[in-house]
This record gives sequence, structure tokens and C-alpha cells, in this order.
Amino acid sequence: MKVVIVGGVAGGATAAARIRRLDEQAEIVVFERSGFVSYANCGLPYYIGDVITDPEELTLQTPESFFSRFRVIMKVRHEVTAIHPDRKTVSVKNLKTGEEFEESYDKLILSPGAKPAQPRLPGVGLDRLFTLRTVEDTFRIKEYINKNHPKSAVLAGGGFISLELAENLRELGMDVTIVQRPKQLMNPFDADMASFIHAEVRKRGVKLALGYTVEGFEEKGGGVDVLLKDNAPLHADMIVLAIGVTPDTALAKEAGLELGIKGSIVVNDRMETSVPDIYAAGDAVQVKHYVTGEDTLISLAGPANKQGRIIADNICGGDSRYLGSQGSSVIKVFGMTAATTGINETNAIKAGLDVDKVILSPMSHAGYYPGGKLMTMKVVFEKDTYRLLGAQIVGYEGVDKRIDVLATAIHADLKATQLKNLDLAYAPPYSSAKDPVNMAGFMIDNIANGTMKQWYLEDFDHLPRDGSAILLDARTPVEYAGGHMEGFRNIPLDDLRDRLDEIEPGKPVYVTCQSGLRSYIACRILEANGHEAYNFAGGFRFYDTVTNDRALIERAYACGMDK
Repeated sequence: MKVVIVGGVAGGATAAARIRRLDEQAEIVVFERSGFVSYANCGLPYYIGDVITDPEELTLQTPESFFSRFRVIMKVRHEVTAIHPDRKTVSVKNLKTGEEFEESYDKLILSPGAKPAQPRLPGVGLDRLFTLRTVEDTFRIKEYINKNHPKSAVLAGGGFISLELAENLRELGMDVTIVQRPKQLMNPFDADMASFIHAEVRKRGVKLALGYTVEGFEEKGGGVDVLLKDNAPLHADMIVLAIGVTPDTALAKEAGLELGIKGSIVVNDRMETSVPDIYAAGDAVQVKHYVTGEDTLISLAGPANKQGRIIADNICGGDSRYLGSQGSSVIKVFGMTAATTGINETNAIKAGLDVDKVILSPMSHAGYYPGGKLMTMKVVFEKDTYRLLGAQIVGYEGVDKRIDVLATAIHADLKATQLKNLDLAYAPPYSSAKDPVNMAGFMIDNIANGTMKQWYLEDFDHLPRDGSAILLDARTPVEYAGGHMEGFRNIPLDDLRDRLDEIEPGKPVYVTCQSGLRSYIACRILEANGHEAYNFAGGFRFYDTVTNDRALIERAYACGMDK
């Protein structure tokens, strides 16, 4: 059996190694048009920022090491220019010599990945304009920085690459601005949770221009102007386009393979394309979202590696299936960690789901053990069924642990109420006896059994302020004096039982505190005394962060730039 693989990195290299482990006699040939067959794509921004200093650390395998261990022929700087399914060959061009030839196959694996989105805008080809996708891109940016010592950079786009690059350029002492059309960074997060990411990057000196539309680029004053619609241009010494990626599927299209979203390759759960004996994996393929079942594109290394393994199993006589992508991801944002899994509230609503959520601010470990850090968790679930849909966490320690627990719970089809039953490891330096994931489960269970009713940030502007309801802040007088929601009066939780006569009967009570815990206890006291009480999801800390962020974004339109 002869297997030809188009593209290395995650999907292709994984498939090649797995095929060899399953079939010692198979002939395996990989064609990779770049000079690197297997590299740490996610580590590229950290090489630019000198966190990774040895370029060889970026290359996980070389053609020589791959052949030595797996007897796989890795041909770098070889571009496959056409696929001929009728005669089961591919056309190949040696990019070093210009030689062109055909290579036959019994099985063909396509792992072409995705390419940076290149908008058709004036000035896209300027020398000071960069994209970051490959090792060659990385070296190009690094060489430019070392040679020209730029003082400023504008990053167009607010996703993973942009945030990681912003951090690394700031560490090099550069002035950094992120500009993008949506009014938030990191679209896998809801806008309210993204507010915490915004606060962190602002604190680290990164300027945000959110809600701005880029209309082109123009060389000016020894740098580049980023032309913005209805706004003054942004000027910088260098620009990096990080506005997303699109599937690199021109070969598949020309070969007549069925295509899906944004020209991605349609595959079944065995990763088979519409053409016999041709498989596809990675960022170029359309997959099912594990939570919604809808067709989607998810460009992450984890799914690509799994898909490569599944293809290898099936080529070698097995029957492995890809169950779908869940979108679990984590990112370092300066000192903060932000992570997500499943779908967020925004996309759940767009998918037509009837959703609810809990928002909590637990400590990373036991409060009495030194060094604990607050995290903010948002867990989204379906009303009535309590199907767990997704979660987002931002914080400083223990975020990755909790998101992985929640990702596992979603994959196992646990109900949100069952999170309270999980038996999770506890020691004071690592967690609390009631782990944050358990706490989310307790809260959802309280909602399910009627012990807790909530109100949300989106309800704030619609709260009854005509005297028909009571707005209550259960924090201490000192906390209240430091900032509070408009219209809320202060009765500290520990004084509430003695001041119940101040709560008029027959009126609903909307309660808040700093994080949602004291206000929940206040609601229980009020309910026990005949009042209808609603607890604010997230607490004043959540309200303050989100509303301040929204105010800064809106103020940017008046001032011309986020300060």
C-alpha cells in the first residue's frame, strides 16, 4: 500500500507516524511546500518575543529524523499542484529545482491546513505588512524586528494569534494596538467574559480599537497608516494581519471534491472525502460541532491530530470515527489565562437554544492557603433539560484544570446539575473542598429545584425603578461606598435579619453583592420571610468590569482611540 500525504504539521505528520505504527510495509510519502514538515505552530509568537530563543525548538521533526524513526519519505519544498483521482496520481513541483512530476497513490490524505485571510484592500502587499502562520512567516517578522527595531505595531484582528503576538511584542518594548471590526476580542467568548481579557491587555499597555473597520494600508512617514472607515488612520512601524484563516482547498476544488463552509472539504465521520480513497484532516475540513451538531470550522491543533490518527486507523483496516469538535481552547494573555469549551451563550441563542447560565467568581484554591487567585466562570446550559452546552473561564491559576473538567463533562453528556456530583481532587494549594466546578453544579441545582432565582446584567436597564420593586446591595458599607449600582440601597447581609422591616412586603427584591454568594444567602433569608427575591448573576465585580469595558469602547468613538 502506498500512501501520499499532502501537508505535514498536525494532521499529516500524525497520520504518517500512525500508519507506520500500524503497517510496517506501507510506503508513505509526504509532500510539504514549506521548508518545515512538523513544527510547533502555536509556539511561533513566543519565538518572536524571545520566550523561545532557539529556532530549532520550533521544529518537532525534520525530514531526516522522521525517516530515521518511521521510514517516512518527507519531501519539503515540494508543492502538490493537482490531484488526478481518475488515475490516482498527484502532480508535484519541486520548488527548489522547478522539476515537475507525478506521484501515484493507493490512498491520499489531504492536510493542507488553512491560510491567513487576505482581504482585498489597498496596500495589502506592502513590505511592512506581515501575516503569521508558518515558520517562514515567523523568521520574516523576527528578521524585520532585529534589523529595523520598530517601536510600534498595529495588529489587525483580535483572535489567538493577535493576542499572543501582542503580548510578545509588548515584552520587546513595542507600542501595540489591536484593531478589529467586532467590539470584542476573542469571539469564542461572550462579550461580557471578553471584558476581563480587555482589562488585562489594557493594563499591560495594549491599546484597543474595537468596532473599527480597516479599509486599507498606506506607506507614510517611514511606517504604515492603517486606514479606518469613518476614523483617523492608525500609524505604526509594522502591521500584522491576524484577521483569521480560510481553508486552503484550491486543490480539492479543482479535483472535484465536495466542498462546504468557506470552501472547506466535506468529510464523513471516518474523515473520508466525497472521492474514494481520498481522506482529509485539519483546518481545511468541515466538521460537526459536538454540542450543536451543526457543520462548522474549528482550526485547532487538538482536533487535527485526532483526525490524522483516525484516518491512519481507517486506512489500515480499522473503523475509527470522529465524533465532532467541541472547540476547547486556552490562551495565555499576559498574566491571565482564558479558556473556553463548547458553545458560548451568544452562539447558543443563535442556534435557537433556550439557554440559562451561572456566573461565579471562585478562588483558584482554598482561601486560607496563601496565593489564591480569583477566577470568573460562566457555565451555559439548556433550560428545562439542563444539558451542559459550554463554559468560559478567565483567571490566573487553575483555569486550565477547570475547563478540562467541564470539557470532559460535556463530552460525557453530563447534565449541568450533575457537576455537583463530580469527585475532584482537593488539597489546599490546588483547590477547595467544594471545587469551582462543583460550585457551578450546586448553583445550577439550586436553579433546577427552585432554591435560587436569578436576574442578569442584561436586565439592569429594565429593573422596576418606580417603587414597585426593591433593589438591594448586600455588601458592607465600605464596599458600597467604593462603588455600587445606581438605585440600589445598602443593607449588609449580616444586618438583614434585623432590618427586615425595611423590606416592604409584596414587592420583588433584586439583590446583588460582590460575587453573588452573599446575595444568594440574602435571597434565602428573604424567601424564608415571604419575599420574592432574585440573585444577580456575577455580582458587582462582574457588573463593574463589564460596564467599565463597554464605556471605554463607546468612549473610543468620541476620543478616536481606546485609552
